[in-house]
Amino acid sequence: MGFTAPSQAQGTAISPPEVRAIAKDAYIYAFAMIENYNTMFKQLADPKGREYVGGFGRYRHYAEAYTPENHDVVTPNNDTPYSWAWLDLRSEPWVIGVPAVPDKRYYVQQWVDLFTYNFAYVGSRATGNEAGNFMIAGPRWSGPTPPGIKQVFRSETDLVMTLTRTALNGPDDIAAVKSVQSGMTLQPLSSYLKTAALPPAPPIAFPPYDVAKARSHDFIAYLNFLLQFTQPPDPSEAELMRRFARIGIGPGVPFEASTLPPATLAAIDEGVKDAQAALAEKAKSTLSSNGLFGTRADLKNDYMTRAIAAEKGLYGNSLVEAWYGGYVGDGRKLSTVHFAPGQLPPAKFFWSMTLYTLPDRFLYANPLKRYSIGDRTAGLKRDADGGLTIYIGHASPGADKESNWLPAPDGPYSAVGRVYGPSEAAMNGSWKLPPLTPVAVR
Repeated sequence: MGFTAPSQAQGTAISPPEVRAIAKDAYIYAFAMIENYNTMFKQLADPKGREYVGGFGRYRHYAEAYTPENHDVVTPNNDTPYSWAWLDLRSEPWVIGVPAVPDKRYYVQQWVDLFTYNFAYVGSRATGNEAGNFMIAGPRWSGPTPPGIKQVFRSETDLVMTLTRTALNGPDDIAAVKSVQSGMTLQPLSSYLKTAALPPAPPIAFPPYDVAKARSHDFIAYLNFLLQFTQPPDPSEAELMRRFARIGIGPGVPFEASTLPPATLAAIDEGVKDAQAALAEKAKSTLSSNGLFGTRADLKNDYMTRAIAAEKGLYGNSLVEAWYGGYVGDGRKLSTVHFAPGQLPPAKFFWSMTLYTLPDRFLYANPLKRYSIGDRTAGLKRDADGGLTIYIGHASPGADKESNWLPAPDGPYSAVGRVYGPSEAAMNGSWKLPPLTPVAVR
């Protein structure tokens, strides 16, 4: 599937204001999906790229924490080395196998569809640390649960991915992480059942990802490409898809901007600008991850929230799995985050704070090679009263405080706190991160 043949015949005439309004809504609808496609293209369609995973049905395991050189995804966490994999469910379901994991080791397999909904979880919180087999099926599969399958997860889309996280407890723990990762398996259902393999689905011609096109009227071409893997559509979106079709949006519909009347193209461009302005305004007031990530039912078809979630941190966990919060600061000013006694992040598993450069939202390279800090940081010092103070800034806070220093660039940064296995207090908002407080200059 490419972007070659023009097709703009949508029936009834449509005025430029209508085109503009539809384009605005469609851009917001598509934003998270196209952000996801950026990762998909790098991991599936660019064998020369450093992020390439090897194709569908294969894990790519990272056996060490992320570094500033890793650009698979923005705002990566640095607590749990990632394992990436993509599945093509068009021909048949896939079976995922997980090993027995020691009780004190946290891991989670987060499964995400093309809409970026978190439709399935396997791991310490959701299914426990016992060994087992689970099945992921696409939207058109029907059949009984095969023997030996603990649970079947249904995806709305034909293509899905996992961002699997396995806790790393320091540099000496890498071998243990590798042991867990090596026990994870992926196989088509026919292979699992030892039956004849089903005919493969047609190969996919992935259109090259271009951020300039993704942020322009050509977002429609990307959206149309992705929609062909979301059939049948969710009933709740039937009317929305009919509306989008009026400006050339539909599953697999070719889109060629040069064939559009100039007034129509200009109206789409204005709609894109309207959407981008609305997203920027919403981002300013979105200061917590609560409610940003989850299933379609969790988000209630709120496409603006889905888009902001992708902009703030693509592939964030659902709230029940992990709580996210944070700060935006300036590394030229030394600041502190002070947890009073008894007010440390309430985590069943562990917590951390990770620092990112702005605007790119990747890890910050620094001489200490310290990209995050948290309850597993070696040498972290408590305050005399049992509280905890973290120092964030470009310059060292002093030799006696460097154990609690999170280095920042000489300019803007984002610091993201993560609580894995959050308590009810974190989920309902009664526990909050303390403020980022500039240190007074003497």
